[in-house]
Amino acid sequence: MKKLKVGLIGFSIGGHVFHAPFIAENPDLELYKVTARKPEQQQMLAERYPEAIGVMSAEDIINDPEVDIVAIATSNDVHFSFAKAALEAGKHVIVEKPFTNYSAEADELITLAKEKNLVLSVHHNARFHSDFKTVKKVIESGRLGRVVNYEARYDRFRNFLRAGAWREENLPGSGIHYDLGAHLIDQALLVFGKPLAVFADLRIQRDGAKTIDDFEFILSYPGLKVSLKGQMLAKISTARYAVYGMNGCFVKWGVDPQEALLRDGVRPSQHLDWGKEDPAYQGTIAVLENGNDVEEKIESEWGQVKISIKT
Repeated sequence: MKKLKVGLIGFSIGGHVFHAPFIAENPDLELYKVTARKPEQQQMLAERYPEAIGVMSAEDIINDPEVDIVAIATSNDVHFSFAKAALEAGKHVIVEKPFTNYSAEADELITLAKEKNLVLSVHHNARFHSDFKTVKKVIESGRLGRVVNYEARYDRFRNFLRAGAWREENLPGSGIHYDLGAHLIDQALLVFGKPLAVFADLRIQRDGAKTIDDFEFILSYPGLKVSLKGQMLAKISTARYAVYGMNGCFVKWGVDPQEALLRDGVRPSQHLDWGKEDPAYQGTIAVLENGNDVEEKIESEWGQVKISIKT
């Protein structure tokens, strides 16, 4: 079967950590062209993916007739314009989350993809993280009974502003609610579906900060409250997930191990237990079962997914 040639727009953290390694190792895909404008990006591309062609602009990828798929891993403000141009050029498109900054833009892209019979998708890799897969499995097991409270959070500690980071500038789509919040919202929708109402508390807390660095979303469902939070001033680690039901609760600490490995340049094929979480981070379930109090560790699901692309 002919490999599909992928053009990757963006080779900062989003591109070289979350996209390139998986594209390069998928037997159905070829990492064909990559935008690498900065010298350090060009050096990394040459070292890690010498078979890929480095280019200076998105147009070099979008207008190339050899490109089958365009992957967009750029700053959020150009997701819409690059995706629209790629679709108009007849390319299949995958866009890093958040899909677009405005719902009207998303609707326009979806309509365009349908008209041209092209695949259009969003890169929601956190659906396949070990921590979330474990939480989802526990909920679906029914051991907690009817779930009444679901809490998920992305807490970090960085009390300074990172120089040159577009996410910390006052730009469309910047701030951690667009960045980390997008993962949490997608996961909640995957488990519970669309809520009846949404409340958002967005704040700027760090000295000199220009955009949102603390958020809380509350999604309301019949008999269920979903609380999604993130902040940049959590010096002590917090639980990633806490789920409360009529029979008990499940609490999960720690994060999926894949990102740390990917940042170090490790590919999935180079790690025997790729996606397997450290047992020290196993979640704890405490429930009342058959009149007895039961508390036990739950083995974490593996954070990996096998994808086969057919043409």
